[in-house]
Amino acid sequence: MGAPPGLLPAREQMALSLGWHIIIACFGVALPAMIYVMQRRAQRTGDEVALGLARRWSKVAAVLFALGAVSGTVLSFEMGLLWPGLMGRFGDVLGLPFAIEGLAFFVEAIFLGIYLYGWDRLSPKTHLRTLIPVAIAGVVGAFCVVSVNAWMNNPTGYVLDAKGEVASVDPLAVMFNRTALLQFAHMWIGAFMVVGFVVASVYAVGILRGRRDHHHRLGFLVPFAFASIAAVIQPVVGHITGSRLASEQPSKVAAMELAETAQSRAPLVIGGVLIDGEVRFGIEIPLLGSLAATNSVDGVVPGLNEIPAADRPSANVIHLAFQTMVGLGTALAGFATLVFVRRRRGRDVFGSWIMRGAVVAGPAAVMALECGWITTEVGRQPWIIYRVMRVTDAASASTGLWWSFVAMLMLYCAMTIIGARVLLSMARRWRNGEYLDLPTPYGPAGAGAGAGAGHKRTQEEGR
Repeated sequence: MGAPPGLLPAREQMALSLGWHIIIACFGVALPAMIYVMQRRAQRTGDEVALGLARRWSKVAAVLFALGAVSGTVLSFEMGLLWPGLMGRFGDVLGLPFAIEGLAFFVEAIFLGIYLYGWDRLSPKTHLRTLIPVAIAGVVGAFCVVSVNAWMNNPTGYVLDAKGEVASVDPLAVMFNRTALLQFAHMWIGAFMVVGFVVASVYAVGILRGRRDHHHRLGFLVPFAFASIAAVIQPVVGHITGSRLASEQPSKVAAMELAETAQSRAPLVIGGVLIDGEVRFGIEIPLLGSLAATNSVDGVVPGLNEIPAADRPSANVIHLAFQTMVGLGTALAGFATLVFVRRRRGRDVFGSWIMRGAVVAGPAAVMALECGWITTEVGRQPWIIYRVMRVTDAASASTGLWWSFVAMLMLYCAMTIIGARVLLSMARRWRNGEYLDLPTPYGPAGAGAGAGAGHKRTQEEGR
């Protein structure tokens, strides 16, 4: 039986949607925590610059939340439209995490709205606390989505009847499957890396252009500190997560290591591609392949020849994506450590070469994130649920999905352009000294110094 006509457009559309949404989702996870730290600093020290940064970042969060709401809604419809075989058969299994994710989204929206419109209206302490449920809801929603993906890699918590239909479900076993927490930790830390380095890179550009004031220095240091901590921890969590794959998903490990045959004391292949069963253009480092995959130099790295041809993933894509992720992650961790050491020694961390490195770190973190998801998703192929359901059995048989793909491509291009224009317009007006506020029933937007003074008075009263 051949592949259904909807398979290729479904794959392309899902890759587009997930690749776009995952970046926005990172901001929903990490940015509230950074705003909280900045605003708390303002309340404890009276630093008006910190307060201004928190206020500006909250408006950026509002724009990104709106974009994420659209892309997240699209994804929820795409699951049923593109993969009816998956949702028709296993919809009951995945119901709880998706339901909780929906509730978390509404909680996040409600408290984000309260926070945004609470400026100058709530006491400083109460206003700051409204960020806590926003941050928690973002984390809970991310965990629910990641737990579904972890379940697709390690299906458990359900029983099939004689007809192959789902007979009973243990929802908690599904959500908290044996890889869910580790995979979520990897994603959660990655979110702080992406958001921290991206936000820091924005202020690094300003510093390189001569704006070396307290505003830009503080705007750089706080997100960079978050990203640095995450970058140093991430390789450890990633290694722990990956070391379990040799027994759980040997085909993925074989592809990651570009191992054609099973081998003890296997070398680590840097770069290279597999052509006609032979690794070409790669650099081999003895023993490190076994050590990385099994935590032992004597460990056996699975080989692709042990996997039936029909069950093998695309080794070259996985290998290059995995090594790009590891290479960029290692470089980011090294860069963060270097900046930390220089700061501890009292040396200037705002020099031009460090700022240039910080500018590059933002896009590098995004690329590392995308390559990580390519490794995870392509590495599971040809299964949509590992060793339970193939992608070909889950895909739609519709012949019109290419129209859907074109529509989604236009939508995401439009959202990217609109989002970028809005954020750039906001940044330009902030640089020109304009006060940007959200529309309120208390007067026109951009009330200027009066609104700012109102929040300052409220702060003083709250102390």
